[in-house]
Amino acid sequence: MVAPVFEEFDPVSDCECPGCVHWRRVGPRPLAGRFGGHPAARRALVVAAAASAAVGAGQPAMALTASHAPHRPGVPADGGADTPQGGESDTPQGGRAPLHGPRGKPAGPVSPADAPATTRTDIINRAKTWIAAKVPYSMEDYWSDGYRQDCSGYVSMAWGLPGNEWTGSLGEYGVKIAKEELQPGDILLFHNPDNPEKGSHVVIFGGWTDYTHTKYTAYEQTPPHARRQSTPYAYWSNSDRYVPYRYKGVTKTAAGAEPASTTKGVPYPGAEFFGPGANNDYVTQLGRMLIARGAGAYYTKGPSPVWSDADRRATQAFQQAQGWTGAAADGLPGPVTWDLLTTGKGKNIPAAAGGTAKTPAAAGTAGRPASHGVPGYPGRNLFRPGEENEYVTQLGQRLVEKGFGSFYATGPGPRWGEADRRAVEAFQRSQGWRGGAADGYPGPETWRRLFS
Repeated sequence: MVAPVFEEFDPVSDCECPGCVHWRRVGPRPLAGRFGGHPAARRALVVAAAASAAVGAGQPAMALTASHAPHRPGVPADGGADTPQGGESDTPQGGRAPLHGPRGKPAGPVSPADAPATTRTDIINRAKTWIAAKVPYSMEDYWSDGYRQDCSGYVSMAWGLPGNEWTGSLGEYGVKIAKEELQPGDILLFHNPDNPEKGSHVVIFGGWTDYTHTKYTAYEQTPPHARRQSTPYAYWSNSDRYVPYRYKGVTKTAAGAEPASTTKGVPYPGAEFFGPGANNDYVTQLGRMLIARGAGAYYTKGPSPVWSDADRRATQAFQQAQGWTGAAADGLPGPVTWDLLTTGKGKNIPAAAGGTAKTPAAAGTAGRPASHGVPGYPGRNLFRPGEENEYVTQLGQRLVEKGFGSFYATGPGPRWGEADRRAVEAFQRSQGWRGGAADGYPGPETWRRLFS
């Protein structure tokens, strides 16, 4: 049986929801008004009708309905550059949404021209809180502060916006600037209007890492969780499509200096939550914040809820970085230590004191003994599918420095992936190795040659 072909016309819809705007742009013609209902939903009804005709009268077709949830309208998305190894996500990012998701209290109408005032210091401090907490990436979930756990929700949080924006609306809260004007707290935005579900992404600029202005510190929300790392300008992929923006609400004092930070920290839980025998989530949170401030070399397996000597030594290193000595630097976090960590204030642990040299070899001497006689090499078991640890990140960063960064679409991260394996394999082949010697998994000799 040949399915009938219908050519019907409908008055032009003036609905401005993302779904209707998308279908008016890509659809060849509107559908018939007699189907009724929302213009974006009528497409789904016609698909269902065509499906019924194709399978015949004896096999009822499954009814299709259009999803039009307020936080997932179906068009805008973080994807492509916002997923591991450049993978593309088919999940819509969602458009503007109130804090705490669709059930949250809708924010009142706010004009981008009246964007809430903030400082660059506060923007970066807020960005650091998600990194310290390792907030997991999600296009659907909302963190305890009310912001959606994707890249645009992260920027909305850091800028202190009253609701969750998306890559198509963040630009309304900023002004375009030149690369030479970038300062910490500005953003680099890539919005793909032709296909918002593929490629759109945004990161927070944290400052240049070299005098040539070819690399910068990027704060971003990306799988598997929020991170901060050195990134080539403007990004790992689609670099020519990222546009610098400055938040309209950034303020300065009359002298041009940034006002002191007013960020409020998480309340101190009490001394009883820390020390030998402690086992709770605050110990994990402490470890994550310490790592964000330069104490990563003290942790060989990452923070855990069980208090360990690594927590004590990392806390002591942070206290000593503030200039404290004696009982003030005993390695047990008190109210002042906790406040400095949760607000992003105070001094970071210097590389010499924290053992946070740029190479894992130096880090290995502080936190992990040499493996196979190679300083810093942690062992093969940390570089396998499913593994997630700091050594994977360090390996990837070194591969990028050695010129093998083309395999990374979003830059190195802590989760071992195919991009890491291919980059290692390319490095091994550059040494003249073939066959099993170039399998893409770093052994002691690969590690030694990379970090020698």
